[in-house]
Amino acid sequence: MAHSIATIAAAIGAPFEGAGDLLVEGAAEPAFATADQLALATNPTYAQGLAQGQARAALLWPGADWRALGLQAAIFAPRGRLAMAGLTRTLDAGPAIAAGIHAMTAVDASAQVGAGAAIGPFVSIGAGAIIGARARIAGHVSIGAGAVIGCDALILEGVKIGARVVIGDRVILQPGCVIGSDGFSFVTPEISGVEEIRTTLGIRSEIRRQEWHRIHSLGAVTLGDDVEVGANTCIDRGTIRSTKIGNRTKIDNLAHIAHNVEVGEDCLICGMVGLAGSARIGNRVVLAGQCGVSDNLTVGDDVIAGAATKIMTSAPAGRVLLGYPALKMDKNIELQKALRRLPRLSLRVGALEQRLGASAPQDEE
Repeated sequence: MAHSIATIAAAIGAPFEGAGDLLVEGAAEPAFATADQLALATNPTYAQGLAQGQARAALLWPGADWRALGLQAAIFAPRGRLAMAGLTRTLDAGPAIAAGIHAMTAVDASAQVGAGAAIGPFVSIGAGAIIGARARIAGHVSIGAGAVIGCDALILEGVKIGARVVIGDRVILQPGCVIGSDGFSFVTPEISGVEEIRTTLGIRSEIRRQEWHRIHSLGAVTLGDDVEVGANTCIDRGTIRSTKIGNRTKIDNLAHIAHNVEVGEDCLICGMVGLAGSARIGNRVVLAGQCGVSDNLTVGDDVIAGAATKIMTSAPAGRVLLGYPALKMDKNIELQKALRRLPRLSLRVGALEQRLGASAPQDEE
């Protein structure tokens, strides 16, 4: 679908100059842009690529001389990535899912499907489920009994939604994610080795046989409005109460949210993050890739944790964390610098011992 420069500028709230009626059908990097594409050159470092491509219009940085760059029109983006969000939203037509319910889909007689919903082939919708107006559901999706899907939701191929799960409006679920799987919760008749070492910090009185008994998940999962969940991410049902994800929180691919976890609003949970059972995550928290949070901990509002950080104790609001175990970022960097100095320091100590005629102490086991 073609869009005019004026239309795109209005959609992203940015000024433009030149031929506002010029039509483009997509966007591209400057060096590879064709005549019917908008070149993305939001930084002067990309200007050289414009001469290599064929673009007639571009998304440029403020103050750029678009005429000198050989363009017929330009849109100016004070904040490039923010403009990219609006531009991609305008250009993205979304998946082609035909309106109505596909003939190869199974909808239980007691389920309710809202007006304007589009449901693809090989979808299964369980008893008592409610599908909101204008929801779009791609092929091979499974929706359990009693689940509620909000208005304008987009559920892509292969998503599995368990029984009683509640999903808010405008939620986006990427292919293969599982919302509402059983929680990983087991117990032994006697005190287990895991419970023992939690109190003794590794000392075990004896090693004995253990037999694990399942604790079933009677709760569900609740996703707030405008939540997004990445491909192959799993969110477990709560044991008694529901696992909850707050409004506008975004979760990347391959993350795992365990039973009873509560995540606040406007959080960013990146790829391969693991949140153990009953963890509490505040609002506006950012957990970078491969972060982990131990069970029953609280991470306060506005915490930011760098990649691969392992949070083993509760973190206060506003803390910036890094490392394993998690430390304040500046302290972690200080320790890493000290660690790199250890080999050199060891050589200096050895040299001093030789000069003083002292023998090196024996290493203790």
